[in-house]
Amino acid sequence: MRANTGIGPCAGIPAERMAAIREVLGRVGDTWSLLVIAVLADGPRRHSELLFAVTGISQRMLTRTLRRLREDGLLTRTSHPEVPPRVVYELTPLGHDLLGIVSALVGWAAEHHAEIDRNRSALS
Repeated sequence: MRANTGIGPCAGIPAERMAAIREVLGRVGDTWSLLVIAVLADGPRRHSELLFAVTGISQRMLTRTLRRLREDGLLTRTSHPEVPPRVVYELTPLGHDLLGIVSALVGWAAEHHAEIDRNRSALS
């Protein structure tokens, strides 16, 4: 069993676990997942509310993202038997555990986006 010999948070993690970690980070670290999790920080939301709150996401991509986050156990989907039917999405305890990291990352991006845009423009 080969382990990462580098310095930092990956040091000592076996190669077999690194593949699993990479897969989890790929799933929860994509743009739409991060934004959906951040929006759900304020509490349960309906699909239409999420579609409005996550600017730029298509209905198809939102549905796909919600399905994946649910499969990973980060949110729940509750269907209420009303007319018309009402479906609500909410973070699970695991989703709330991830929320601090997501909030910090979204906050960092909001704080530094102008500087990053200037850096990109300087290299163009």
